[in-house]
Amino acid sequence: MRIAPEGRPFVAVAISVLGAFTAAAGAWGFWWWAALGLWVPLALWVPWFFRDPARSGPRGAHLAIAPADGRVVNVVEVHEPTVIGGPALRVSVFMHVLNVHVNRYPVDGEVTHRDYHAGRFFNATLDKASEHNERMSIGLRTPHGPVLVRQIAGLIARRIVTDAHVGDPARQGERLGIIRFGSRVDTFFPPSIQLRVAVGDHTVAGVTVIGEWPA
Repeated sequence: MRIAPEGRPFVAVAISVLGAFTAAAGAWGFWWWAALGLWVPLALWVPWFFRDPARSGPRGAHLAIAPADGRVVNVVEVHEPTVIGGPALRVSVFMHVLNVHVNRYPVDGEVTHRDYHAGRFFNATLDKASEHNERMSIGLRTPHGPVLVRQIAGLIARRIVTDAHVGDPARQGERLGIIRFGSRVDTFFPPSIQLRVAVGDHTVAGVTVIGEWPA
């Protein structure tokens, strides 16, 4: 199983503590065996959380692919002034702690905008999280107009990692970054797109088609 680089220190700590509890249990007995039993599920969960599986799926300039694993919690028309510059369609995907947390580019293009906002930590399923939580906004220039991808921290998340820098090429399905622990990704599209997902749908980053432009 491939592990995201950001997760390797956490995995190393989890394994080290597991080894220490195992040695202590062998030397001193019952209570350390109990501690070991409690630690094992967490030690297994840490590498599972930071897994970074290879992804393949539909590709094409007319398609928009999910940037995150999770559940669609919002599909709404909004006004997005910074990148879209007017009306936009926003698709919000909430990532549970059991989802893969590596984020991917939904479309091909070029990174034209990168802006970090050190906000608050409301529940990421709430609509106000898009504007008030800690977030990183990435603007993309595409053949169909500007697209904005916003990584949003949730109640638990405190660390957004973004690989994209202004001037970088964006390649559909490739890694954009990662958010540690429960969080959300919003994608803002021009109104010309035809969305293919609804609230309650589950998405797989780099695989699920969430929108399509007319040919």
